[in-house]
Parts: sequence; C-alpha cells; structure tokens
Amino acid sequence: MIFSQMKTAALLFSLAALPIIGSAQDWPQWGGNDPGRNMYSPATGIPAEFNPGKFKPNSEEIDRSTTKNVKWVEKLGSQTYGNPVVANGKVLVGTNNAAPRDERFKDDRSILMCFDEYTGKFLWQLVVPKLASGKVNDWEYLGLLSSPRVEGDKVWLVTSRCEVICLDLNGQANGNQGFAEEGQYMAGPGKPKVEVTKQDADILWNYDMMDQLGVFPHNASNSSPLTIGDAVFVCTSNGQDWTHVNIPSPLSPSFIALDKNTGKLLGEDDAEIGPNIKHGQWTSPSMAKIGNKTHVYFGGGDGVLYALDSKPVKEGDTDFIKKVWWFDAVPEEYKKDKAGKLIKYPAAEGPSEINATPVFYKNRVYVAIGQDPEHGEGVGRIVCVDATKTGDITKTGLIWDFKEVHRSISTVSIDPTNGLLYIADFSGFVYCLDAETGKKYWEHDMKAHMWGSTFVVDGKVYLGDEDGDLVVFASAKEKKVLTELNMGSPVYSTPIVANGTMYIGTQTHLYAVADGAKPAAASPAVKK
Repeated sequence: MIFSQMKTAALLFSLAALPIIGSAQDWPQWGGNDPGRNMYSPATGIPAEFNPGKFKPNSEEIDRSTTKNVKWVEKLGSQTYGNPVVANGKVLVGTNNAAPRDERFKDDRSILMCFDEYTGKFLWQLVVPKLASGKVNDWEYLGLLSSPRVEGDKVWLVTSRCEVICLDLNGQANGNQGFAEEGQYMAGPGKPKVEVTKQDADILWNYDMMDQLGVFPHNASNSSPLTIGDAVFVCTSNGQDWTHVNIPSPLSPSFIALDKNTGKLLGEDDAEIGPNIKHGQWTSPSMAKIGNKTHVYFGGGDGVLYALDSKPVKEGDTDFIKKVWWFDAVPEEYKKDKAGKLIKYPAAEGPSEINATPVFYKNRVYVAIGQDPEHGEGVGRIVCVDATKTGDITKTGLIWDFKEVHRSISTVSIDPTNGLLYIADFSGFVYCLDAETGKKYWEHDMKAHMWGSTFVVDGKVYLGDEDGDLVVFASAKEKKVLTELNMGSPVYSTPIVANGTMYIGTQTHLYAVADGAKPAAASPAVKK
C-alpha cells in the first residue's frame, strides 16, 4: 500500500512538472479530433526551434545531452511512414522490424509500437507477419502504414496483410480480452505458434479483406480508419497486379464499413471503381454532417472524389454505403493531348488517382491528385468542391482549383485563424493558398521529395522532407521561414501535436518535442 501511494505521488509530481499549455488534448486519429481530417491543432506553446541531437558513437541511439526541447526519443525500425497518434497516455506508431525489440521476431515484419506518452517507455507491439504472396501485395520492409484510430481502450487500424484489426489499447498487460490466437497470428499461418507475453498486442477481432472480399492490394495496404457511431470506415486498398494492367478483383469493393465492436461487415460502396483503378488505392476517409445526413469522403483509385452516405442501405443481398455525389478531379487536358489522343497512365503529363485524404472545411472538400511516389513527378491539381451538392458534380461542384501544384499524396492543412491553406507536393514545393478563393500567396522549394503533409499549430506550419530537413514557416500571407533543421533521417510522415507535445517521426526515430524539455545527462561512455 505504501509503495502504491509512493508511485501515485511520484506520478502526480511528474505530471505537475509538465509544461502548462493551452487547449491540451489527445490526437487520437489521423486528423486529431477533427473527423474532417484538417491537419491543424489549436494548441499553443509549441516550439519553433529544437535540436534533435547527435548519435552516440557507433550507435543508432541519440545522445540526449545534445538535444534541445526534446522530451524523449525512441528508436523505430528503418522505414517509418505511419503517422503517430496519442490517446489516453499512450503513443502508437507504425514501422518495420529492422530494429527488433523482441528476440522471437528478427525477420521482416510490420510493427505497431506503443509507448508511454510521458516517458517514451516501450509498452507493447503488434507483430504482423508478411503475406506469403510477397511484394506484389506486401512490399518488403515497408512496415505498417496505417495511422490508428483510438476510442477509449480500443484501437483500429489496417495492417500490411490487408486486414482491419481491433486491438486493446492496453495490450496484454491487463490480460487477453478477445481474440485468443495472438500466438498463431504473430507466428504466421502454418507456423508453430509462439507464447504470448505482456509486451504483445491484444487482438480483439480481425477482418481479412483479401479473404472476405477478394481484395487484391497492390504492393501495400493502407488506410487510416474513421469511426462514426458503431461503424468503422476504411479503404480496402484494392488495386492492380504486378503487370500494372490487370485488375484481379474488379468487383471487390473499394470502401467498406464494419461494426467497430465485432468486425462484422455493415456495408460496401456502390461506386464500382474496380474496373477503373489506375494503380492502387490507399486513401483514408474523412466525414462531415451535411443537413441531417452524415457523409464519408474518399479519394478513388480512378481519380474521382466520392461522398458516401454513412448509413448502409440494403439492396437485394448486399448492404451498400451509397454515393451522394462524385467529382472527377482529373481535368480533361490530363486525359487527352491537344490532338485528342489519350495520355497513358502514369505519364508525367497524364492522369492520376487520389491517394491523399480529403479534408472537409466549411461545407467544402479539399483534395489533391497524385500517384505512387515510385512513379516520379508529374502534373497535379488541388480542388475545392462544394460538399452540399448531389449527383455527378464534376461540372457543377467546383469552387476553385489550383494546377501549379505537382503530383501530391499529401493532405492539406487549413489555419482557421486566418483562412490560409497549405499543401505540399511530391516535387518538393509547399504552397500557401487562400482557402476561400484558391489565390496563391507564396511557394517554397524544399529541394527534396515530400511524402508527408503540412501541419499547422500555434501560428506555424511544420513540414519534413525526404532529405530529413524539417522547415517551420510562419502561418501568414508573406513567406517567412522560422527554422530549418535536419533530423538525421528522412521524414516521410507528418508531425502531430498532443497535450502540448509535438511528435515527429523520422524513418528511424520518434521524437517528443516540448518547449523547455531538458536534455538528459550524457552517458559516461559518450566522449564530449
């Protein structure tokens, strides 16, 4: 009892020592607390400057004595594309298994890691075996791409095996709560199951989209889940095969809704995208309430932006989440040349799909078109669409568009304090536009490819690139660079903020950045 009281007192003291910030709140999903997925946080006190530190000699460990404004830093794998989420005292992030934390698993796996929000202590991990079909469905060493959704003590995400999976946020620390075959899951099909430990994930249910829906993911599976009531919505990642011509499952759905408590299929889209998939589909959904209806927004592998009614409707033997409106985001001049000849995908001057997340803001939906980064650079477009219309709104729903942007897989961020919109493209440019009119105020060349998105907080815009550079801009109509620093490894994910701390994932490390955080004492083994 005395020991328990001492621990409680120590915890209260440590929490009291944390910086006091404005608008303290978790970041429980891609888009934080905004189901419209705007990459914005109302937090204050986020530092524009910090020092990520130096590596210890002959090590991948960061010497904390060389950091500034860094609360903690933890080692990830070698490829990290997933965006962190923070909820109920825990930080979740997807990566690969290139730096194994469990001696049982030393080969290529996808990993979801869970850390303590305040200390960075490693708590548990989900170990996902690779698909036997190989890189055609599950690219080697790519890791877990999905940004989880947390509600209460439950976690939903899409795994690299094309599954929608539900986990206990507490892992196995509080016992096995649901699914009883974690040992077999981690080992992989047909292999001897392993013993489950307290550092393993606790799986509540698992829905296999390849098995249940005939989905064929192209190279990777990715979608950051969205929950509405008792439903969880995801993109299925259905796509082409290795020929880049054939679509093995043209009749499989692109978007689905499952019961978030049981994993039961509630509905599938009626958009019939399958035959028109250009490559793959890796979008994430957003949502908004329009009148008395709740709409879910997806970007299609056909280049079309879709609004679906969130309430399934039964037609015959199938429950559908039906289209409310659709907007073809690929302009005609990207489809045909001046002579009227079709431009073949993935030509630089040709059509693209939508891999970015649509953002809802003030009855409008914003999204950019783009392609798999492996296809290189090309023409792009960002569109602002009227979300209140119905039917085919390609000709009637466009409010403005911006074609100076190149191909992009990035999600926009809008600063509600000044109405400015920020968008990054794969070619390395970041643009500041007027969210109302699309007017361009400035652009900046990062001189490196960008996979992540801009993030707005505390009057600043944060953005990382493939060279590992992180640039902080003032959120203003005139371009002002506040900070430029190098993180020591490529930054493919997007910074996020929770409870006064910014989390930045590089390919190899996760940083918790907070104003006034003190560096740890140098290890005796470190030479100064």
